[in-house]
Formats: sequence, structure tokens, C-alpha cells
Amino acid sequence: AAQKTKIKIGAQNMHYEEKGAYTGEVSAQMLKCINVEYVIIGHSERRQYFNETDETVNKKIKAAFANDLKPIVCVGETLEQREANQTIAYEPIWAIGTGKTATSEQANNAIKSIRDKICQIYGQNVANGVIIQYGGSVKSNNAKELFEMSDIDGGLVGGASLKPDEFAKIVNYED
Repeated sequence: AAQKTKIKIGAQNMHYEEKGAYTGEVSAQMLKCINVEYVIIGHSERRQYFNETDETVNKKIKAAFANDLKPIVCVGETLEQREANQTIAYEPIWAIGTGKTATSEQANNAIKSIRDKICQIYGQNVANGVIIQYGGSVKSNNAKELFEMSDIDGGLVGGASLKPDEFAKIVNYED
């Protein structure tokens, strides 16, 4: 249905091995066969409920790149880490399903911090070219403010994407 449209297809997860006895897992090659272009890797729920680690996330990222998939890598901190000023990055785990939302300034500062780290390691050109999105309770009433921040390049919309009217308002927010 998405062929010959501007719609891009993404998957919520993939396994890092190309083949083998991994019942229930989906390989990068399987995703490519159905024209998937993006894959979410390292979501906090995958880390929490399926014990994904930085090591397995790294393997998935490498497998995605090796198969010409664009990884959407999720990083974030727990509420306890946030309150102890141990901000890692965003999507903040503490915003998922809690009704709590980061301010646009908090989100932008965390994303700027990620971009600064990328710059330190890979240089300014790479840092400028990396798309860093905010995920964590993106809604129609905060989309404009979030998306107008200096370092936020877009949003990874969760629950609001399941409500067509709400999602349409986010996608079509007024500049």
C-alpha cells in the first residue's frame, strides 16, 4: 500500500543475526524483503522486558547498517536517574505511560548533549547530519514547541499515533 507514496515503512525491532534457530525473531533480511526502511532499536521497553543491553543494541545497529536499514536508536534514563541528575538522553523512560512529560527545554538540552557527544567522537559534520528525534509523550499540544527547539529534529510518536485525529494534528502542526 505504501509503494509509490512518500510513506516510509519501519519495524519496531529486529534480531542481529542473519539466520539461525531464533524462533520468533525477525532478521534484517526479512525486513528488507517487505520494503522496510527503518527499524527501532533499543527501545526502553525492549531493554526492560526483554533484557536488551548496550551490547545487543550495538549488534543490532551494526546489522541494520550492514543491511541498508536506517536504525532509530532509543536511549533514555529512568525517573530515578533523572531525579539524580543522571540524564542520559531521550526517550526518557520516565515519560512512557506515566503522564509525565519532559519540558521542551529538558528534551532539547538532552538531545544537544547527544549531538555534542557525537561531535566529540566523529566531528561536527557527522553531528550535524545525525537526525535526533524526541520520543516521550509527543502530543498535539506540545508538538509545535518541541519541534521548534534548536536540536530536536522530529518526534517518535507513541500512543498518540494510535489516535488518527491526534496523530494528524501532530503531523500537521502549525509552524
